[in-house]
Amino acid sequence: EVTELRILAKSETPPFEIAENSKVKEDLRLKYRYLDLRRPDVQDKIVGRHRIVKIARDYFDENGFLEIETPNLIKSTPEGARDYLVPSRVFPGRFFALPQSPQLYKQLLMLAGFDRYMQVARCFRDEDLRADRQPEFTQIDLEMSFVDAEDVMAVGEGFIREVYQKLLQIDIPTPLRRMTWDEAMERFGSDKPDLRFGMELTDLSDALRGTKFRVFAGALAAGGSVRGINLKGKADGLSRKEIDRLAEWVRPYGAKGLAFTRLTAGGESSSYEKFLTQEETAAVRSALGAETGDVLLIVADEKPPVVFASLGALRCELAQRFGLIDKSRPCLLWITDFPLFEFSEEENRYVAMHHPFTCPREDDLDKLESDPGHVHAKAYDMVLNGNEVGGGSIRINDPELQRRMFRALGFTPEQAQERFGFLIDAFRYGAPPHGGMAFGLDRLVMLMLGCDSIRDVIAFPKVANSSELMSNAPSAVDEKQLTELGIAVLPQPAKD
Repeated sequence: EVTELRILAKSETPPFEIAENSKVKEDLRLKYRYLDLRRPDVQDKIVGRHRIVKIARDYFDENGFLEIETPNLIKSTPEGARDYLVPSRVFPGRFFALPQSPQLYKQLLMLAGFDRYMQVARCFRDEDLRADRQPEFTQIDLEMSFVDAEDVMAVGEGFIREVYQKLLQIDIPTPLRRMTWDEAMERFGSDKPDLRFGMELTDLSDALRGTKFRVFAGALAAGGSVRGINLKGKADGLSRKEIDRLAEWVRPYGAKGLAFTRLTAGGESSSYEKFLTQEETAAVRSALGAETGDVLLIVADEKPPVVFASLGALRCELAQRFGLIDKSRPCLLWITDFPLFEFSEEENRYVAMHHPFTCPREDDLDKLESDPGHVHAKAYDMVLNGNEVGGGSIRINDPELQRRMFRALGFTPEQAQERFGFLIDAFRYGAPPHGGMAFGLDRLVMLMLGCDSIRDVIAFPKVANSSELMSNAPSAVDEKQLTELGIAVLPQPAKD
């Protein structure tokens, strides 16, 4: 029987129903995130995240890795995403940066003699958000000495096999499938291809060689590309108006338009076939394996990356819309042999595709200065269901090769010393061959638990403008704090 009843805490009426799978606007949920976290389905995701981290720590410990923390207040070495800067009160006018990754410190740990390192590392990047990105995120980070790419990849896929088996009781066959970067781009238009459905890109250069149609001929004459995909059997489900909307949909990827042929049982319509000869039309249809009921979609451009990006994204969008994705099992693979550099139109120079410490392949070393666009890296990414969940490389451990790399990126010796001098100096004392990788924990948890957004698996996430709705961060600070730091806030132009 009850002898005493005491109320431990009183509660006002919550702003929304705290029930599993209740339909509440995300902004309201995140403003009252502490209430949202009471919901069983939300808590399950946080518990799942904890279990994945525990499996990771146990797996790497059993394989001889030491968990070592690296600093969160570090030197700013701008190359890539923007740093989050932290002003120093003790050194006015100087700034720490929050780490975008533990990259340099984990390499120094290899030089220090710790052969196997891991860390559940907090990382920070000041970049635009999307569904699978946050300004602060977590990596399962690792580095190994006296290894080649095969050794690192074996450890990485061993972890994935372990976490799938222990968390979801799913057996992942290893070794994982492999595909070179060149093959992935040619076939799928993406370096993180989703192989759970077909609709591969087809090169139409041979079919259209000699065509007089200016859109296709101009792209080919400029060294560009004309490629297409075949949405098989869906002609009745894709109207002309919807195709026009798809043409607008690909414009953000740089495409100037979307050519199409629609083959229905009741007739045919095309935006380009009237400009081709019968032989060219037949060759295009044959190359794409066209049959009645199909929709052929083609992008042409002087810049092949525009064609790859447009069709690579479009095939995924159409597969999602038409339910073509086999979701019965996870699809994992490695992408290998990345380019070492990519050309930045914005900066008008080559930049590192991954980072400046990635080792080039030995057979490409003679091209490092003379032909940087054709140098391949000892780099590898793990892809899960069309999402990059991990990536890494073998690192440069030769100081002269590292200096050549900096020169190829346009750094003067003085600039390289200013930004990375502590690493260059350390190499003078002998660095072992080493390499590693990092798994994006938030993205991995999101995909394994079947969530739509990384925000679903983070206890207190940020929204699209990098703010936190619950605490209203970022916020203004006391003028006294700014004075102590020697900072003056400039007036901002009014927004329209």
